[in-house]
Amino acid sequence: MNILFTTSQVSPTVRERVALAAAFVDAALRYWLTVFPRVSRWLGHWQDRAEQIPDPALRRMAFEALHKHGNIEGATAFAAFAPRGHRAAVVRALAAFQAAYGYADMVSEQPHVQAIANGQRLHEALLVALDPRAPHLDYYAHNPQQDDGGYLKELVDTCRAALSTLPSYAAVAKSAQRAAARIVTFQSLNVGDRSEIGPQGDHGALARWAGKETPAGVDLQWWETAASAGSSLGVHVLIAAAADPCVQPVDIAAIEDAYFPWIGALHSLLDNIVDRQEDAMTDQHNLIGYYASPAQAAARMRTLAVRAMRSARALPRGQRHAIILAAMAGNYLSSPEANAPGVRVISQSVREAIGYLETPTLLVFKLWRLARGTTDTPAEIDSSTTETVPADRWWSTQTHDTDTSRSSNLR
Repeated sequence: MNILFTTSQVSPTVRERVALAAAFVDAALRYWLTVFPRVSRWLGHWQDRAEQIPDPALRRMAFEALHKHGNIEGATAFAAFAPRGHRAAVVRALAAFQAAYGYADMVSEQPHVQAIANGQRLHEALLVALDPRAPHLDYYAHNPQQDDGGYLKELVDTCRAALSTLPSYAAVAKSAQRAAARIVTFQSLNVGDRSEIGPQGDHGALARWAGKETPAGVDLQWWETAASAGSSLGVHVLIAAAADPCVQPVDIAAIEDAYFPWIGALHSLLDNIVDRQEDAMTDQHNLIGYYASPAQAAARMRTLAVRAMRSARALPRGQRHAIILAAMAGNYLSSPEANAPGVRVISQSVREAIGYLETPTLLVFKLWRLARGTTDTPAEIDSSTTETVPADRWWSTQTHDTDTSRSSNLR
């Protein structure tokens, strides 16, 4: 029997609100004073390193991946709660892992006659990054461009060198590798349609695989499970946990259960909301389009947000996880794309479900975007010359194209 979850949020008491406010201020100070300066330096390092990539196409894609710097900055938020003595190593590991993920994703999205095999091999770099003893693979075995001057290998080696210094990495390694293996499968199958060279990914296979991966007794649609599988948050939180010398197996198991599927699903689907127009213009699948309408998407996303917040707060040191979750949501919901026609109702439902913490996090990220005068919109998308897709036409096209995959849910 499937368990149905209520969409009503759990409101904190006055005492809990005071404690959450204090924890939020503490987390913000830790991040901006001790984490952000480090990740900024690493971003500068990887940009300098990308300039040295011999192949011009790979060099361009490396820069485009790094242009989405918000993903890397967000990944390192978990380091704010790491012990001070290990914080620099956690930042280094998180930044390198997320940079490798973004780069592999960017390269694998290019049209390819062996898109699934190419995507799988490129993303297997993430598995190697989490195993200090694993040999490097030929990551470009199926890719037409191959000469990156050692860029991807350097990202992988930077990540695992940092991991090897963390006191509890051996305890979390298998769980982190399990989360990365789900990313590999998701990314290899979740590729867009490009009819001029034939089919790319396989969303029928993705639906069948996600149906099997859905935890027993959980009321999730297959694309919600698939979304969670593609989320890197489950890896990020375990890397941060590895810095705690006292982390226990029961804590690791609880973290896994909270981030897959609940927190991960919310994370990836919010990312899909922000990428909706870009995906439509580049023929990439967007998981939000599997919902029948914006209203249905809003209802389901509210349910996911409520369940994600409950799961976060139930974890050991749950305040920290709740703050990370609210910050992640605030980052996405403060973007212009999240308030576009057709998705505004979805964003509003998530804001309401996140509750009290969403107000300060939204304010922080709106001010941050204003100070930067920029967003994470990819540089290659020029809105002045590219026609945007009206919300109603995008939704009807997406749902029409996915009828076959809808029927592939095996649960």
